[in-house]
Amino acid sequence: MKGEAMGEAVIGIIGGSGVYDIEGLEGAEWVTVEGPWGAPSDQFLVGYLRGVKMVFLPRHGRGHVHSPGSVPYRANIDALKRLGVTDVISVSAVGSFREEMAPGHFVVVDQFIDRTFAREKSFFGPGCVAHVSVAHPTCPRLSTACAEAAEAAGVTVHRGGTYLAMEGPQFSTLAESRMYRESWGADVIGMTNMPEAKLAREAELCYASVAMVTDYDSWHPEHGEVDVTKIIATLMGNAGKAREMVAGLPERLGGVREACPHGCDRALEYAILTAAEKRDPAVLAKLDAVAGRVL
Repeated sequence: MKGEAMGEAVIGIIGGSGVYDIEGLEGAEWVTVEGPWGAPSDQFLVGYLRGVKMVFLPRHGRGHVHSPGSVPYRANIDALKRLGVTDVISVSAVGSFREEMAPGHFVVVDQFIDRTFAREKSFFGPGCVAHVSVAHPTCPRLSTACAEAAEAAGVTVHRGGTYLAMEGPQFSTLAESRMYRESWGADVIGMTNMPEAKLAREAELCYASVAMVTDYDSWHPEHGEVDVTKIIATLMGNAGKAREMVAGLPERLGGVREACPHGCDRALEYAILTAAEKRDPAVLAKLDAVAGRVL
């Protein structure tokens, strides 16, 4: 299957804090998507950029109405799948644990430590049990395209990094910040990429995470406690860079979707454990979009 054309490529962008739309889309319209997992964060902005179909979702909703813990992650990923999205790029604000990953820089994340605890983390469960591998939770092909597009936009990019996903909405204590940095080896910290990345894998979507550094978290001796005013100022600068990065994605990803060389689009191939005759029809109905290929 490797290298076999699969049809139209559709790039999905999930915009984080400060990124509530994308510019330059042809034929752009806000579309409402209904699904079995509740209402998504907002409507989806759908259009074409340089001949490639794009779907944009503001993760927190326009006007920033969702906190990290209230974002309807399952509804968001399900709706992106229903809209035909093949590649999902997460854009989010993070704090940095590394001196060299300075405010204004982008980190193209390749690993996660999930410390969230109050969120629904799977589409599967009683009635249809499945286990997918998230050993390598991001797609190298998609991550490379994001890094190249960001660098072309003049951004300092760090390729690879571990994202510590915390529950929030409060920022870290000093003790937590030091532990994550020194003992756990995390590079950046945020509140929204989990369970988003896990759900994208369950939905057989390629996923890349572009983390935009706004601050040094509380570990930094010269940074002190997180200053929200400074974060917002950096956030606005990062948002402009993110839009430039997005503008460079169509030429790098193209309009024809090939099979993912890393198997992201086949993640459910051997993941479902429940015997066919034991699967709950009501559960299967909710999985029609995310797992329809194997069910």
